[in-house]
Amino acid sequence: MKLLLVLALLGAPVTVPAERPPIEWHQCRLDPADAEGAALDQAGAECGELQVPLDYGQPDGPKITLALSRLKATGDRIGAMVLNDGGPGGPGLSMPLRLRPAMREAGTRYDLIGLDPRFVGRSTPIDCKLPFSGWPWAGGADRSTFERVELQVADIAARCAANAGRYLPFVNTRNTARDIDQVRIALGERKISYLGYSYGTYLGSVYLQMFPGRTDRVVLDGPLDPEQYGARLLRTAGPANEAALRGWAAWAAARDSTYHLGRTSAQVMASVDRVLRVAASRGLRIGKHRLDDGTVPVVLMVPLADDRDAARATYAGFVRTLLAATYGSVEPGPELGGLLDALLTPASSQLTSGQIAIVCGDRAVPRDRQVYWRDIQAHRRTEPHFASLTRMISPCAYWPVRPQEPPTQVANAEPALIVAADGDPRTIYPNAAALRQHLTAARLITVRNARKHGIFGEYGNDCADRTVIAYLLDGQLPADQTC
Repeated sequence: MKLLLVLALLGAPVTVPAERPPIEWHQCRLDPADAEGAALDQAGAECGELQVPLDYGQPDGPKITLALSRLKATGDRIGAMVLNDGGPGGPGLSMPLRLRPAMREAGTRYDLIGLDPRFVGRSTPIDCKLPFSGWPWAGGADRSTFERVELQVADIAARCAANAGRYLPFVNTRNTARDIDQVRIALGERKISYLGYSYGTYLGSVYLQMFPGRTDRVVLDGPLDPEQYGARLLRTAGPANEAALRGWAAWAAARDSTYHLGRTSAQVMASVDRVLRVAASRGLRIGKHRLDDGTVPVVLMVPLADDRDAARATYAGFVRTLLAATYGSVEPGPELGGLLDALLTPASSQLTSGQIAIVCGDRAVPRDRQVYWRDIQAHRRTEPHFASLTRMISPCAYWPVRPQEPPTQVANAEPALIVAADGDPRTIYPNAAALRQHLTAARLITVRNARKHGIFGEYGNDCADRTVIAYLLDGQLPADQTC
């Protein structure tokens, strides 16, 4: 009722089709090169498509396609669970393959539903035809880099207007939540369960607000504060990433015989600082790519969302290559090479286009470049490695359409289980407490001394995993607890 009243005030009343929309299930593999589909088929999953309104204000108007997978329960069935991997704009079709084993004894009790959200993956796609796929970029060490990168993000917005303009008004989280409810109806479920990571926690929170009473068990891992979600979300993450970088430096210093980056944390940090300094002055040549102070902070920040030894070892390899490139051209290893290809070529243009469009479609941002420049300058001393990245202007400042609806005000007593690491470098821990206040019936599991984004089934914390699994099995929310 509240949703209908809000939309009526906006002049866009919503009438959801009453009939159950059909899903025709079939094998998942599209062609011999489709590894994702082959893996789903091998696991016994099935795939299907669902037609939903492009514009829920015109339910009988143009339709778009949602692609989804289903891995049916083989045990005593509890219900259907929709999965979202965050992003925003992350594809979810193959998530059941990862989540079934992670859920252990609960894994076979659910029909696991992998969903490519609207305009993502196999669903009706948008593609801004970007010349490179990385975003966000950093504003760099000085005004010249800031202005150059500003032109790049303005160009992203222009490309999205030119190549995906007809869809942009309808790319937002509220419409994705409406899509999830259409999936629920199509599956014939009175209630659905939901598990979302990162941005998926915001999507899940919005669904709880818009469609109360339609969920069974809800897990929100790596939570976002609904009041803070938007294109400027990362501006609060700089200190956590600086701390994660220092934590890694101490780890690497203790293993100097292996990585040769310095015997003390200060020496390791000096190596990182040299990389940034040379990137800003003359750039780094790594394989076919040239990196500068607009791109190096991205490479330094991406791997920091995991503090396990294997991830830290990979990060050390990245820094060693970057450091070597300060003395001359070098070739990257396969992991760094893959990251650079993903960032600096058009290979992931479709994925990045969906991510940008969702962020820009949800919440307006300041359009004055000086707001961002002043913000960066004010935090260079306290956030020397990442302020120019986390506080940089985004394509949303040039976005061709305004958000079509106000941001969702999340405030309800729908049950949910929130899972958070106290040192999460992406969605910082205060988000968890904030979401806990917005969802008054929710409970919170806190994993201490962990700098990891995404805990359940990923981090290897048995306390957190077992608590989530018990909730998925019996539906009883635990008390708030620390693992």
